[in-house]
Amino acid sequence: AEAAEKLVEAAVESPDADPAAVAEFVAKVPWQAPIARAVTDGSLSVDAAESIRSGLGQIDAAVTAEKLGTALEALLVEAASLNVDQVFKLARRLRDQLDEAGIAAREKQAHDDRFLRVYRLGNGKVRLHGLFAPEDGEFVLSTFDSITSPRRGGVRFVDKEKAAWAKRVQDDPRSTEQIAADALVQLLKIAGEADQGRVFGGRRPSVRVIVTEKALKPGQPAAPETAEATETREAAAHGQIEGNPVPISQETIDRLLCDTGTRGIQVDDTGQIINVGRDQRLFTEAQRAAMGVRDGGCRWVDCDRSPAWSEAHHINEWLADNGYTDLADGILLCHPHHLLLHNQHWTIIRTGNDYWLKPPVDVDPEQTLIALPSKRATL
Repeated sequence: AEAAEKLVEAAVESPDADPAAVAEFVAKVPWQAPIARAVTDGSLSVDAAESIRSGLGQIDAAVTAEKLGTALEALLVEAASLNVDQVFKLARRLRDQLDEAGIAAREKQAHDDRFLRVYRLGNGKVRLHGLFAPEDGEFVLSTFDSITSPRRGGVRFVDKEKAAWAKRVQDDPRSTEQIAADALVQLLKIAGEADQGRVFGGRRPSVRVIVTEKALKPGQPAAPETAEATETREAAAHGQIEGNPVPISQETIDRLLCDTGTRGIQVDDTGQIINVGRDQRLFTEAQRAAMGVRDGGCRWVDCDRSPAWSEAHHINEWLADNGYTDLADGILLCHPHHLLLHNQHWTIIRTGNDYWLKPPVDVDPEQTLIALPSKRATL
């Protein structure tokens, strides 16, 4: 693979590449041959060629040379009218369509790469340095965008109170960065004083997730449980966080549906909106409060997270169950355990007033049920 990569680089590094090198490259990496030819005949720039190569990626068990070659043909037709960044994004989208099963693995890696370092400098000041996965990162961006948007050409408010607030932000003597820094400290103070027994939800900074109808189709299996199922299972769907080029997996879509609900927007083949449906919400604020009292926090085994750190999980498939919001079918899970449940395909079932955790077969072949008692303090 490394030798092939060197051949690719040699073939596309210059429009005047050695014909012999190009011929050798075509023989060794045939699916990428059109890239080398396009560069040598001047119809594709070197930068665009590199964007295509990095965007489409390499052959693996899921994506064959034939599939990549077909995608490359379509991409080269579009590339002539696109800039380098657009070429890369289109190539990445085509790769994701070919390898939807790999989206979850890349999503997990991005989540595993997260960090936040807070340290004191020699002069007593404190510096923050961090990295967030796309989902959490977009939430952070949206939070600070809602605070500083009047300084950066945000929307114009018609409401008098909001317009007055925007004017105050615009006239604020602090810099935009200072406003953001002060807002972070204030948010931490508010969080520190928040009622730990309350389940937060409802109004929050807006992070929109765009999915196709395929991703919302009910009745699909949560995960393959046998080798035969793996071979016959339909390819997973995926979605995208608005404004972020990185796709999100079906598991993330399912988890977000638990906590936020949906609004259907129907578009035609040209991308024009032809219908906007009503909001399909899940648990109300009152229901979340009731779950906080009932569950006492995250119900996962040995987890001590309070209700304030928890999210509402719908134990039934929301769309498969017509989106019913029976309080008995909701349970509190902290964000890490909510992630774990969806990404590794654990399930929660209810028998009467009791809740049980069912592990996936790769964790427990017998799928022995694990009791999930309430964390509520004994009255």
